[in-house]
Amino acid sequence: QVQLAESGGGLVQAGGSLRLSCAASAGTFRNYFMAWFRRAPGKEREFVARITRSGVTPYYYADSVKDRFTISRDNAKNAVYLQMNNLKPEDTAVYYCAASRLYYTDHDEHYDYWGQGTQVTVSS
Repeated sequence: QVQLAESGGGLVQAGGSLRLSCAASAGTFRNYFMAWFRRAPGKEREFVARITRSGVTPYYYADSVKDRFTISRDNAKNAVYLQMNNLKPEDTAVYYCAASRLYYTDHDEHYDYWGQGTQVTVSS
């Protein structure tokens, strides 16, 4: 069992930055592929970014966030991060971190554990 807790969301103006954090409870955190997803109002949950177990490349990003968002992890701290720069109003969503034991994928159905989410609101 892995418990995930996101933090770092908030209200920011367009063009601004936020850094989301996800703290994991498990001592075996390094065994999990990690990802960020988001759900905008009235839309389905969508993939944002993912990172390998060790944190080495390749990383993958949704086209909509490429070159603006950066995913990273610190296995010593059992944490994964999402640095979000040049935020746009369309980035407004609840952001979730997720952990997968077996799959390195964009597909949310393969993720075993989810956090409760953190709200990001970008004003224009």
